[in-house]
Order: sequence, then structure tokens, then C-alpha cells
Amino acid sequence: MPTTAEKRTAFRRLHESGCFVIPNPWDIGTTRYLQSMGFKALATTSAGFAWSRGLADGGVTLDAMLAHIAELSAAADIPFNADFEGGYAHEPAGVAESVRLCCATGVSGLSIEDFTGDREKPLYDFDVAVARIKAAREAIDKAGGGVLLTGRSEGFIRNRPDMDETIRRLQAYAAAGADCLYAPGIATREQTAAVVKAVAPKPVNLLVGSPLDLTVSDIAGLGVRRISIGGALARAAWGGTMRTMKLIAEGSFKGFADAAPGADIVKALK
Repeated sequence: MPTTAEKRTAFRRLHESGCFVIPNPWDIGTTRYLQSMGFKALATTSAGFAWSRGLADGGVTLDAMLAHIAELSAAADIPFNADFEGGYAHEPAGVAESVRLCCATGVSGLSIEDFTGDREKPLYDFDVAVARIKAAREAIDKAGGGVLLTGRSEGFIRNRPDMDETIRRLQAYAAAGADCLYAPGIATREQTAAVVKAVAPKPVNLLVGSPLDLTVSDIAGLGVRRISIGGALARAAWGGTMRTMKLIAEGSFKGFADAAPGADIVKALK
């Protein structure tokens, strides 16, 4: 098993060149399976984990999330990035404390978003949002160990799809110390290329959570360094369960036709 320091070094190297997919498991089983497929790094999904606990995304407490991040990080031989939502605090000082605790889980990277949790005013004011990223950066530096910080601007998935404002925020987050930039919700070639150009030479994460008319190779060609899938894998698993149980409720067991054999699952987990 590689050390925490070795995982963190490997994670930073992945962001230096090329393009890699970083899938999002939500428990030890899905973590081990995705690692067995040869992926170079993994990331938590706040939504997938929340659903596994019977909660809406954003409903998990800080303590529960820290325990979850630590558990998955320990279960993997490869780097893990934490979907750390908004840092579980509004004020920069609170974000710094949460980030300090997250660094202690053994995680290789973490992201901080600018969503307030208020649907009426979904984004933190610009100066506050930048201060929160700066606080996260300072906390990581004080903790040592080289955890990679991703700054997220949430406008496109929070009903504020303003490209100019998104780029303004991402550039400010980069200047405040974010190592990687991320604007979930952008999807077109033009939007993606614009973000990559705006924050260069820092790496960009692209979220692909729905059928997209772009391949991994296409996305790499746009200059994206990292491709995540967020809660999409968990949604796919829930979709299979829902479809199968709907058939059973109607009297049919045909939904089990595509079920994975138990032996194959156990083999993949070893």
C-alpha cells in the first residue's frame, strides 16, 4: 500500500500532463471495483454518499463526511480527491478549520465550491468566495503534505449560467491558490475551451454527468486535464435498482437479466 505522501505526489503528477478520468465511488466496494479497472485516481461524491445514507445531497454532517473520506482513502491504493462541498462553513475561518480536518483523513486532494446552500442567492459574493479559497489554501499549506486544492464555481448548476462571471471567479480562485479549476455544468466544446484558456496553465476538471457527444479523447483535445463524473455513477446504480423493482412491483423478474454474477463481483473486489 503506498503511503499518503506517495499518493499525494502521484495525484499532483496526474495534473501535470495528459488527461485522466477520475470516477466517483460511494463505498468501499465501488472503490475497490473502480481501482481494479485501472483508474489512476478516484474521488468521493457528496451526492452518492448522501443517497446511500437516505439523505439529500448536502445533508451529510461534517463528521460523517470526514469519516467517509478517511474510509475510502484508506481502502484505495491510488489517490482520492474529496468532494468537500462548500467546506462545511460559511466564513473563511470555518472553511479553514474544516479543510484542516479533511487533510488529516489522508486524502490527496479536495474541492471547495462557492454555493451558499441558499437557492435564492446561490453564490457567495465574489470577495467572500475568493477569501474562502484563500483560507482553504492557507489551511492546506499549514497542514503540509501537498493536498491538491480544486476551486469550484457553481453558477452553471445553480441557475446562474453566466460564462463571464464563471471565468472571473475561476481566475480569482487560481490567483488565491487553487491548483485545479472546475465549473460543473459547462458542457459544450466552446465553453470548455474558454475555461481552459482562461485559467491556463492551471489544470481544469470537467464534469460529465450525462450522455455527452464528446469522447475522452475529444475532451483531452480541448486541453482538459481531469474528467469527473460526480454522482452520475451512483444515479446509474439507482436507475438500475428503480427499473428492476418497478418490474417486480408489476409482477416480473426480468429486470435481473443484466445483473452481475456474484462471483464476478467478488473477483473484482479482490
